[in-house]
Amino acid sequence: IAHIHDGFEETDVEAAFNGQRAVRIQVFRAGNESPQSVSDTVRAYVAEIEPDLPSGIGLTVWDDRSEVYRDRINLLVKNAFLGLVLVLLFLGIFLDPKLAFWVTLGIPISILGSFLFLPLTGASINMISLFAFIITLGIVVDDAVVVGENVYEKREQGLPFLQAAVEGARDIAGPVLFAVLTNIVAFLPLAFVPGMFGKFFGQIPAVVVAVFVVSLIESLFILPAHLSHQAPENRVWAVLGKPRRIVNALLRRCMTQGYQPLLRLALANRYTTLTTGVALLILAGGLVGGGYIQFSFTPRIDTDVVTAQATLPLGVPMETAQRVRQQLLTAATTTVEEHGGADILRGMYALIGAPMPSFMPHAGGASAGGSHMVGVQVSLVPSDQREIGSLEFEDAWRAATGHIVGIETLTFEAEIHVSEGEDIDIQLTHRDRPTLEAAATELAQILAGYAGVRDIDDGFARGKPQLSLTLKPEARSLGINATDLARQVRSAFYGAEALRQQRGRNEVRVMVRLPENERRTAHTVEQLMLRTDGGGEIPLFQAADVERGRAYTEIRRREGRRIIAVTADVDESTANTSTITAEVLSRELPVLMQKYPGLSYALEGEELSRHESLEALGIGFVFALLGIYGLLAVPFRSYVQPVLVMLSIPFGIIGALLGLMLLGHDLSVISLFGIVALSGVVINDSLVLIVTANSLRTTQQLSASEAISQAGVRRFRPILLTSLTTFFGLTPMIFETSVQARFLVPMAISLGFGILFATVIILVLLPASYLILEDLQQLPSTLRTLFRPHSPVRPDPR
Repeated sequence: IAHIHDGFEETDVEAAFNGQRAVRIQVFRAGNESPQSVSDTVRAYVAEIEPDLPSGIGLTVWDDRSEVYRDRINLLVKNAFLGLVLVLLFLGIFLDPKLAFWVTLGIPISILGSFLFLPLTGASINMISLFAFIITLGIVVDDAVVVGENVYEKREQGLPFLQAAVEGARDIAGPVLFAVLTNIVAFLPLAFVPGMFGKFFGQIPAVVVAVFVVSLIESLFILPAHLSHQAPENRVWAVLGKPRRIVNALLRRCMTQGYQPLLRLALANRYTTLTTGVALLILAGGLVGGGYIQFSFTPRIDTDVVTAQATLPLGVPMETAQRVRQQLLTAATTTVEEHGGADILRGMYALIGAPMPSFMPHAGGASAGGSHMVGVQVSLVPSDQREIGSLEFEDAWRAATGHIVGIETLTFEAEIHVSEGEDIDIQLTHRDRPTLEAAATELAQILAGYAGVRDIDDGFARGKPQLSLTLKPEARSLGINATDLARQVRSAFYGAEALRQQRGRNEVRVMVRLPENERRTAHTVEQLMLRTDGGGEIPLFQAADVERGRAYTEIRRREGRRIIAVTADVDESTANTSTITAEVLSRELPVLMQKYPGLSYALEGEELSRHESLEALGIGFVFALLGIYGLLAVPFRSYVQPVLVMLSIPFGIIGALLGLMLLGHDLSVISLFGIVALSGVVINDSLVLIVTANSLRTTQQLSASEAISQAGVRRFRPILLTSLTTFFGLTPMIFETSVQARFLVPMAISLGFGILFATVIILVLLPASYLILEDLQQLPSTLRTLFRPHSPVRPDPR
């Protein structure tokens, strides 16, 4: 246990659980401790001491984060198992069953072997790292499939098993090595993303790199050793091999009657093929630019605890806070009864006097406390046990609450914020305080005019009412100074200590002050009589100017200038944060700055996180592309052919965008992470295809057209297998409907559909581009032939 918050605040608080007074105790785990072990320890301790508690005192577990942790771990383990089974079945129907078994065995070997390196990276077993293992399920078999398929091809040529294993692994070792290296380089940008996303997704490259390194060793050394031995034939293997023979017959027919004619057509019309691909790329960009695919920085992740937090004017009496609390509780009860009653409810927790505690240590500090803070939390049963979602419950609760008179802000929260800050957070700055407050109020009103924008906070509170006293010259002439004025006013209303006595262990203070009936109204202050040094008296209103005002409880500054942050939440089901922010920046703020000269602004919250994350991701993506280009230049010994191989990257992005649109997901920073990682994965098949074509031209002296045509046919099966195994490895996660997986699904969609679409591009557009490159290389010699001057024919001297 790292920290325990005992629930007591320096300010007076009033907390209740299901209508009974309560104190909330929060236990936070240490960084290396399992949430489940801490939960079990706390629950065991509660069960141990509960029988000995006095009558009327009970302990109830309010919110156990380990339940969410356990559900997500179980979800990922289930998806990993399903992905592994799908990969095994898919390989079994395309390859020899024994070969498919040894290829699939490389998955657990690579994953278990990665645990040797994970401690060196600082990664641990958590939700993100388990998702990284799921990502590698289909990718790690790519190398094994290429090696195994090449060995299988050698066997079909009649070579002995040992010789086929050696030659098959040796022929493909170079492309496999550089394919793994490009995969590693493609995932590295995720390790340099700043902020909260960097902490989350920095686990992925650590896991992926460790798995890829072990898979490289396994595919080049361990797998060929397994395939070098001829297993005895028996009836089981014969039965398992029947589907393969049927599927392979269909695959050959598909290749000879479908792919080969299509490839010849694409090569014959290579410029039209390339133009069609570029048109698709432009169309995909138009889907994003035209708003058909919206950009949402982070996906919404439901939580089982829905919170309402109201902020009242400072200094309100406790009775007013209790009235607001009761209105929130009544609305919550109504919402629960309309959507399942007690079957969906775990409990309700209400708190007056402090902000609702979050899931971080030392949350809700005492400095923010006071009767103006009113919060209510509704704990629902897990999402799979109720029909209504947390966001739907939030909307219904908000509608049932209606307008609350006299509050400054009211916010509802039913989701986990992965990003730092609010959806919209605009910080205004101006030297003049009234001007700054007027501009903030007007900006808040502008945001309220946008559909889907809610929980708007204009950024400033009026503060507690106060009377400012300024001493008059008349009082100074009688010997009264500011200290005397402050002391006499304080003593009259708060009291002056007249006596202090010790009574046992306690100390008793006797205070002298005005009677209670003279301290009830502010009018008493003006009628207060002050004593002078000479023993005379003077009324307060003659001795000082009394000005009514308010005391600011918080003053925020940035670079020495006062700021006010105008914040708001956006309902992503009806609006888009990026679109609203862009419109406010382009249309509303210039008008506001013109109306209030000297006003300036800065973006914070989610917008700042988005800018930092996308900037770091963009820079990392550029460096990844440069790294991939440098790695590809080594085996090709060319500066041009690596560009040809990297053509599959933008076309893989088309598949990612189509997958997001097809499954109803917005483009988010998480799906962008998947697109960045995709850039290395789609390289694998392109690399193998071009290497095969170059090898055929060197060894068999084939023309470029014939070499790329035979290479496409030769590598059709391994390219199809590697792409489909990657897609099927991610399929359970792509189509996962659980709320717990919503955070990770966009990245799986980007990878899975991107690879699927890139396969078509690699098999058709890449060979056409290969011939176009050959045309460009032959262009200088062709031009020289066309424009070479012809010598006149001389007559025979004979």
